[in-house]
Amino acid sequence: MAPTRSLDPQGPPLTSRGTVHQWWRDLTYVHWRVDPDRVAPLLPRGVRPDVHDGSTWVGLIPFTLSEAGFGSSGPAVPRWGTFLETNVRLYSVDDEGRRGVVFRSLEAAQVPIVLAANLSLRVPYKLASMSREPRVLPGDPTGIVVTYRTRRRTRPHPSSEVSVEIGAPVEQPSDLEVFLSARFGAHTRAWGRTLWVPNTHSPWPLRRARLLSLDDELVAAAGLPGVVGSPPESVLFSTGVHTVFGVPRVVC
Repeated sequence: MAPTRSLDPQGPPLTSRGTVHQWWRDLTYVHWRVDPDRVAPLLPRGVRPDVHDGSTWVGLIPFTLSEAGFGSSGPAVPRWGTFLETNVRLYSVDDEGRRGVVFRSLEAAQVPIVLAANLSLRVPYKLASMSREPRVLPGDPTGIVVTYRTRRRTRPHPSSEVSVEIGAPVEQPSDLEVFLSARFGAHTRAWGRTLWVPNTHSPWPLRRARLLSLDDELVAAAGLPGVVGSPPESVLFSTGVHTVFGVPRVVC
């Protein structure tokens, strides 16, 4: 078993060609501490929970994915390259020490994206109706209240509404904040194999955030009932980064 790779806010250079690039904008991170044994059965074969301070973490993350294109810097895909997304994710590491996330669900409003992600890498995108208010944030969003809403179009139609007040920039991220945000890969199970899909980007420009309201059914629908019944232990916001994905690698 290889040693677990250290976490650095700056993403490492890709060792393969870039396959897809995109912007992740106006993210809110809402996180809860959970026992690693609880989430271990939800991870792909060959992957175990990544742990910080004796716990692993569950994240509910609404944001805008924008200007997606092919390669490392190709033109954005017209019409389909920008959409709202909300994901429920877990934190993972494999026997080669590669850290990442495991998506339990990803809500999106674009039918082609949902179909393509499910057919290619079996990433669990779900078609949903989504909105964000305000739709455009100022250059300095301090004090702005932003609300994300989503409702899955398939039964039983789980929904989520998250409202946060955006705070001041994080000057020096804590070890936990780096652990939750500096994840340069995703583990997924596709076509009988567990894959690690690498990505890289610059450090997140993190901000403090205050949770004003939360009415969420997505975390429970992702196999984690009861988690959102307690207050989250971490709430952050980021204006976003540009990211590039590399070629998937087989884990097992």
